[in-house]
Amino acid sequence: MVDLAKELGWTYVSTIASEGNYGESGVETFAARARQNGVCIAASEKIDRHASDETFEDIIEYLGKTPKARAVIVFADEDDLKKLIAAAKRLGVGSHFLWVGSDSWGTKVTPVEGQEEAAEGAITILFKSQTIPGFDRYFTKLKPENNRRDVWFEEYWESHFNCRFDNIPSNTGGDGLQKCTGKKTISTASGFVQEGKVQFVVDSVYAMAYALHDMRNDLCPGTTSGLCEEMEHVNGKQFLEYIRNVTFTGIGGDTVAFNAKGDGPGRYDIFQYQNNNGIYQYVPIGTWDDSRHRRLSLTSSLLHWPGNGTMTSPTSICSSDCAPGERKIQQASACCWVCQRCERTTQRLKDESTCEECPVGQKPGANWTTCEDIRIRSVSWTSLYSSIPIVFSVLGILVVATVAGIYKVYSDTPVVRASGRELSYVLLAGIFLCYCMTFILLSPPSPTTCCVTRIFLGLGLAMCYSALLIKTNRIYRIFEDGKKSAKAVKWISPKSQLIFCALFVSIQLFAVVVWLVVDPPDTYVEYTAIDSPDAVGVRRCNVSDTSLVISLAYNMLLVILCTVYAFMTRNIPSSYNESKYIAFSMYTTCIVWLAFIPIFFGTAHSPEKMQIQVTTLTVSISMSGTVSLACLFAPKVYIILFQPHKNVRASSATKAAMVAKRWQQVARKRSEQRPSVSVVMRNGDLEVSSPDQPEMDIQKLPSSDTIVSDSDGKPVYRFGALADRTTAVAETGVLTTNV
Repeated sequence: MVDLAKELGWTYVSTIASEGNYGESGVETFAARARQNGVCIAASEKIDRHASDETFEDIIEYLGKTPKARAVIVFADEDDLKKLIAAAKRLGVGSHFLWVGSDSWGTKVTPVEGQEEAAEGAITILFKSQTIPGFDRYFTKLKPENNRRDVWFEEYWESHFNCRFDNIPSNTGGDGLQKCTGKKTISTASGFVQEGKVQFVVDSVYAMAYALHDMRNDLCPGTTSGLCEEMEHVNGKQFLEYIRNVTFTGIGGDTVAFNAKGDGPGRYDIFQYQNNNGIYQYVPIGTWDDSRHRRLSLTSSLLHWPGNGTMTSPTSICSSDCAPGERKIQQASACCWVCQRCERTTQRLKDESTCEECPVGQKPGANWTTCEDIRIRSVSWTSLYSSIPIVFSVLGILVVATVAGIYKVYSDTPVVRASGRELSYVLLAGIFLCYCMTFILLSPPSPTTCCVTRIFLGLGLAMCYSALLIKTNRIYRIFEDGKKSAKAVKWISPKSQLIFCALFVSIQLFAVVVWLVVDPPDTYVEYTAIDSPDAVGVRRCNVSDTSLVISLAYNMLLVILCTVYAFMTRNIPSSYNESKYIAFSMYTTCIVWLAFIPIFFGTAHSPEKMQIQVTTLTVSISMSGTVSLACLFAPKVYIILFQPHKNVRASSATKAAMVAKRWQQVARKRSEQRPSVSVVMRNGDLEVSSPDQPEMDIQKLPSSDTIVSDSDGKPVYRFGALADRTTAVAETGVLTTNV
């Protein structure tokens, strides 16, 4: 019966027992076995002897106070069973209870007769037995006159044939039954059905006989007949041991043996009381055999429950199983609990009532009872977040290579020389590194890639903005210092510019080296959505977002200085003058990086943080290089390739005339006598000297470095200092003016 409850999933049941050894012992044993198998008793009632109908109704009402315990285990005699089911029918709750009857119910019709609906679905058990043909042949030949030794036989005969042996007329107070003649014959036609326990009675007698035989062989060796003196007074305890040790084949063909506790082999047929098309009958649905490894064999497809007509078993449980990730909070009964989710989604169920935190880097598995590693992911090279920056960078690298090739081929032309070849190559190298950073940032993080990222992240930008800063500063100093003195401006030669550029870049490199020493590069895993089942880990370099931005602070300073100088030289009227292009480049760069900061930090808590931040950083760096490439090199490449007539030197006379014209426009304030200065164009260079100041050395200014504007395609030069007026311009190219 415990195995049945477990098989059907009934863990919360009630019990009813008739007063007496059979009922009370049966329920007590069931309760003990139930506790061992996780089946709880919700209520337990006992039927007193001679209980009234009201008492049975009280029992049913009491069981109804625990409605979840629908299954009722019944150890009751036939009469109590009938009254119990009748009370349930009167109260209208017969179909609510799932009766499980002991072998005292079996397949008897009397307990359910007239109240079949209330008993429908009841499961009963009966000792597995076989009809003994020899007993039927013997018993059907018995008559009252030839079976005087059985004092109950006449009573059985009267009940079976509905007659009386004592002749009491009905008109004198008798019950009106006819007198038994003893001439009838017991047969199946008269309603005879062999009692199911006949087989066990026969086997019991054989067990006694085998035990006596074994005992005689041991106590009376050599005796061929009769009993010896040692067996004249049989010792009961000794005889019991012989009984427990017998093993033989019973009359039904099964092996009969007893275990250490003296219990015989347990074999039962299991029935269910079903309504099949209006016919109520006990239907075999399984067996139970204690000698098998799996004792219970139940055919679920044969089950037929009232109300639904399906094989789906009704429930008789106090609490349903908790969902995955929920723990049990036990109530008063071991079978009753409240389900509650673990406080955190990073916890697993250590047992059914205890939650335990998963180790770092792990999350609960699908069943929530184990922990599994959180998936580590990185930016995929095939994702949209990567493909766009990669395509953009590849195109940028190709353009840089093309521009560098054009500059190499046309390196001696005025346009290339005027743009400062050396710094232009430095600028192109910096732009190239900016595009290459895309591939470094998208590579899987490792100590090596993290180190390379720190070094080259700011290096390319530093090279770009250092070169631009040198250019804007040089233009500014040429114009501003020339207003104050006739002396030549220092540190404007290509060599000087490269030295200053290297100095500025070395500051960035020095800061990065110190950073690498103080905080060696390494990786760590950052877990996102850790409180979600979709938690993922992202392997990153051990650099915080703030530290990454701070590492670019020096480049920001260079950008600001470039912007300031570009703004200060914005009004120099010359199409060959780069200041206005540098200014536009710096304004655009500032906008790019101002947009980068809120996007980079604003996505710190986004599920796609890694992809967005890496993409934003790569695009910002590439855009910085692209802006410089477009603003500073595109106009020159256009002139070189599509307007070659502008990429030539003018005649010396024309150049000198343009110089004089420029001086007339910009110098009007000084009227006092000033020392004169001579400017001569020789071999494409301007020589400046002063006859009134012999100590003034001749200054040679390459014309390509002094072009500041053009007029009708002719270059105009700016050199030395501003002049108040022009006194003479000779065809020889000698200009004399007061300075």
